[in-house]
Amino acid sequence: MTDDARTISLKHPNSLFIGGDWIASSSGATSDVIDSASEAVIATVAHADAADVDKAVTAARRAFDEGEWPRLSHAERAVYLRAIAAAILRRGDEFARSWTLESGILYRIASERLAGIMAGRFSVHADMAETFAFEEPHRASGGQAATLVREPVGVVAAIVPWNSPAALATYKCAPALLAGCTIVLKIPPEAPTSGYLLAEIFEEVGLPAGVVNVVAASREGSKALVSDPRVDKVTFTGSTAVGRDIASTLGDRIGRYTLELGGKSPAIVLGDFDLADAARTLASGISMLSGQVCHSLTRIVVPRPRHDAMVEALAAELGAMRVGDPFDPSSDLGPLSSERHRDSVERYIEIGQAEGARLVLGGGRPAHLDRGYYVEPTLFADVDNSSTIGQEEIFGPVLSVIAAADDDDAIRIANDTIFGLNATIFTNDDERFQHLARRIRAGTVGQNGSRTDVGIAFGGYKQSGVGREGGVDGLLPFLETKLLVSDRPHRAQSA
Repeated sequence: MTDDARTISLKHPNSLFIGGDWIASSSGATSDVIDSASEAVIATVAHADAADVDKAVTAARRAFDEGEWPRLSHAERAVYLRAIAAAILRRGDEFARSWTLESGILYRIASERLAGIMAGRFSVHADMAETFAFEEPHRASGGQAATLVREPVGVVAAIVPWNSPAALATYKCAPALLAGCTIVLKIPPEAPTSGYLLAEIFEEVGLPAGVVNVVAASREGSKALVSDPRVDKVTFTGSTAVGRDIASTLGDRIGRYTLELGGKSPAIVLGDFDLADAARTLASGISMLSGQVCHSLTRIVVPRPRHDAMVEALAAELGAMRVGDPFDPSSDLGPLSSERHRDSVERYIEIGQAEGARLVLGGGRPAHLDRGYYVEPTLFADVDNSSTIGQEEIFGPVLSVIAAADDDDAIRIANDTIFGLNATIFTNDDERFQHLARRIRAGTVGQNGSRTDVGIAFGGYKQSGVGREGGVDGLLPFLETKLLVSDRPHRAQSA
């Protein structure tokens, strides 16, 4: 990978996209964007403060209250969504390189998947313009004709994290735009380039001014956005701690919100499943984004007699992984996103050892890499589920093996967490899978691997979030339901 290829060319890096124009930030502050593998500065972008967020909300509010967007038909809005999808596909490599540089994902994975995922969200929601019932005729209890209508919720604050900002932005923007909402998209200052690329596309396809506004801001900007009473709904992906703050703030004014938060997802490996196959699947899961995925399967729950064999199988898979430059096709694991995040993962590894878990593999930085935010694939054995590394989200390439007495104990361990985002049961017995999966309190339970699907519905139980993204369940939170009751009698349609 050449030095030129390790940069992202942005048309307006020194500006914010507000009201259909590229404008300077109020303070002139900027943020450097760092290549997570080389630690080099790859871009410098404008950093928004509370005053800039106020401008963005003002633009979105005006576009919703006075503009044409909410008053277009769903079919007319779908035309824009299809144009956005086509533009994303044309610029797919830029999005892939952006994700790799900022977050450390392997480039071969980003280049194969990202553009298709992003474009697919816009295309699927364009199709929903024809298939979703935005209006339904009913007969009211008094016999009158009634119509149930679903209208846009209003101005949406869409807040995305640094680990996968491009895909997560599309999960939020596509349904919001189809519904007729206007948006302030708050992108992370440490991983902003994909947000800038999306803003360029929104401008290119001719979205009306103020329909989507894009600002890179830190926590100060996020707080200003969430606390602004002109924002009707917040859709947030990030940590559970921040999600609690958002819910508390919006509770004061009964603001709408969807929260996709953290996870500590279990993988139960039953006695009938081959341990080598399970280990191979689990190792590939942390390979994708160095474990920086909310639904990563990081707690490996096995029958006690199989504990040591499971540890041995995982150690063989993780020990064979090549840690290196995410642009190198031979690499199996890239870096973490930042120095600060690497420090956090290393602290958890230290805590795990201090609390008595057995460090089997990894735990340090690769000796052959003197630059980049790398952590070796790490494996703990004999982990107590009540320990810190058994309970808290590490968000890195760290797996913990936990022994269970029997199936009931495995389910108890799986559910013994404040989270409930994802889970997997490794078994070849379909009936046993169905029976046990219904007992796990998680938004998704897969058989023999992580089976999350944002195209249907994605979200969590307990403190893993509120609401769902994807499919009909992901569209509904961007709509308000209104019942229109006529004083005319309902007339049944003739066959």
